[in-house]
Amino acid sequence: MKIKSERKEVARAIMTGDSEKTYCFKTENKFLVKSGCKKRMWRSLKQILTADRTLPWHNDAVLYYSINAPPTFKPTKKYSDISGLPAPYMDRHSKLFYSNAEEFATVRSLPMDITAGYLQLRGANTIVG
Repeated sequence: MKIKSERKEVARAIMTGDSEKTYCFKTENKFLVKSGCKKRMWRSLKQILTADRTLPWHNDAVLYYSINAPPTFKPTKKYSDISGLPAPYMDRHSKLFYSNAEEFATVRSLPMDITAGYLQLRGANTIVG
């Protein structure tokens, strides 16, 4: 009921021309899936994007798929190439990440082709020498 009354107020304000600029991404019910149950179901990002693309928008409209974010300033998290645990250490010779002394011994004992395979899986295409 509250959402319908808010919609009517916005529609009246738009018709009279005394409203401020409204943005499509600030609508509250855009994220909720309408269903008969009492539990609120949130829409996925894919559902929101497809709904945005189907509607006719102005060329200067701000939509979810048109917003560009700058790169993050946080450093990327490093995980062990052997176990997948958070890895605070990196072997200087093989450039593999490891999390404890046991993994360090394992990393040092690996042959070069397996080390190159781990680096290729991680996406670090450096030449191990």
